[in-house]
Amino acid sequence: MSNKRPTWTSKYSFILAAIGSAVGLGNIWRFPYVMGQNGGCVFLITYMFFILTICFIPMVTEILFGKITKKECVGAFEHANKKCKYLSYLNPVTAVLVPSFYFVIGGWIIHYIIISFIGFKSKNPSVYLSEFVQNPILAPICTLIFLFICIFFTARGIKKGIEFINNVMMPMLVVMLVILTIASLHLPNSYLGLQYIFKPDFTKFNSHMLLAALGQAFFTLSVGMGSLLTYGSYIKEDKSIVKTAYTIVFSSLIFSLLAGMMIFPAVFSFNLAPDAGAGLVFVTLPKVFMQIPHGNFVATVFFILLFCAAITSGISMLEVPCATIVERIKLSRIKACLFLFVIIALIAIPATLSFGILGDIKIFDKTIFELIDFITSNIFLPLNTLFMCFVAGWFLNVNGDMIFKNRVLVNVFNIGLKYVVPLILIFLIYIGLK
Repeated sequence: MSNKRPTWTSKYSFILAAIGSAVGLGNIWRFPYVMGQNGGCVFLITYMFFILTICFIPMVTEILFGKITKKECVGAFEHANKKCKYLSYLNPVTAVLVPSFYFVIGGWIIHYIIISFIGFKSKNPSVYLSEFVQNPILAPICTLIFLFICIFFTARGIKKGIEFINNVMMPMLVVMLVILTIASLHLPNSYLGLQYIFKPDFTKFNSHMLLAALGQAFFTLSVGMGSLLTYGSYIKEDKSIVKTAYTIVFSSLIFSLLAGMMIFPAVFSFNLAPDAGAGLVFVTLPKVFMQIPHGNFVATVFFILLFCAAITSGISMLEVPCATIVERIKLSRIKACLFLFVIIALIAIPATLSFGILGDIKIFDKTIFELIDFITSNIFLPLNTLFMCFVAGWFLNVNGDMIFKNRVLVNVFNIGLKYVVPLILIFLIYIGLK
């Protein structure tokens, strides 16, 4: 097996891959329902603050960490300090747990592609979704199919797998989101949805919302999972990361806003509850598709593209443990992917069934799906980011001079990386554990 590490074929490919890692179900599926459960506009403001400040510094650091060390997560931490490698193990663990609930939604998308193609005949999308997710055979099969597809493209490597998917599908997703947003804005009473998005109610501000906004910011930027570190390790020496970081941040914000403007006008137009939870996209969008010309065709194309957006994020997650297994244990890429398929399937199937026959099993008053989502998004991602900032700032000596020329920005970055961000992360993790 060759020891030569893969590299991106172009800066464009890396940028699209990084955007694909950050933009996906986290923006289009998760953002609207988390925003709906946490006060609308006040959540959006808090989320934007986190994504532009607290999350920006560790995001740049994570990419730079990989670029400097040219190693996967464990190797990168070990390169900084041999004792620090033990802090890195949570990265691949997180990158296994997140797909275990994330791929459940990928399975839903596969099913909705099929029913959109043959014609969505249910008059009540809420009832239809409930019946599907409670199906103890069909729902797990869809989850496993989605997992297999992600594993397949991960096994194909950088050029034939990750780059191919991102280069083709990400631009198409933008076009479809814009079209569907325009369609949603033309629905009756759509202005109520815009008010919900852009008119703040500060009575909704609380510690739970604060933690949810931070978790969503980490989730949508792929910070704290090791994906950006791993992708950064494939960057050629002559590539700058500053413009890439800005592109990722603003792309993520735009996708999130478009998703909100696509979902909430339709939610209020059809008198649905904005805090409906994980099924919000799958309940609301079918109602929109029923109201527009050639709705079945548009629905099919949308869910195919949503599927591809989910694939780009899913592959970026799998690349973290895959690279760790390949470079640390020295398994072939195919064997590493087969191992990951088995491990993730063993966790993902119970998570899938938690919407049905395992729904009564509660841990800390959460279903298996909700527990994995909460722990990874609100605890593990911030904790991984805390470890990464600590190791990069104090042992690898990452500093603002490596990315900025402006002395003020350099000082802000250095103070933020070593002191401000870690203290905020510790405080928010404490809130999450209370």
